[in-house]
Amino acid sequence: MLVSDLLSTTRIKLPIEARDKPTVLRELAALLAEPNGSELDTIVQAVEEREAVLSTGIGHGVAIPHGKPATLRELRLAAGASPEPIPFDAVDGQPVRLFFLLVGPESAAADQVKALSRISRLTRHAPFRDRLLAARTPEEFYRLLCDAEGK
Repeated sequence: MLVSDLLSTTRIKLPIEARDKPTVLRELAALLAEPNGSELDTIVQAVEEREAVLSTGIGHGVAIPHGKPATLRELRLAAGASPEPIPFDAVDGQPVRLFFLLVGPESAAADQVKALSRISRLTRHAPFRDRLLAARTPEEFYRLLCDAEGK
């Protein structure tokens, strides 16, 4: 499971404009919803329900919010970086600047876990996080992910 296979430049937001957790979730979810916005509320609701159980801020300025909206048929991933740290209730108590929003149906739960694990492994290294944060365009952000995955 490669993160770069789930992501595209049209699903990368640089910079994230939101300054709080609910708005970040909505901003990234908008990248995953159908163009007419019909899935937006369903995606946001599923992710917020998951966040209510336990924050997906994994530490070191990274969050991987995720959920399982019943209306989706495949895994979808969006990513983004914020120029300013955003409070996110992360496990280490630190604010977040790098976000990866992953949603998909219950039937894709195993692949979702693999993708979450892959994102976590990629972002645990400070130099890689720093390169992602320094990316100026979605294309540059995506290329950094591809390079990290040997693609």
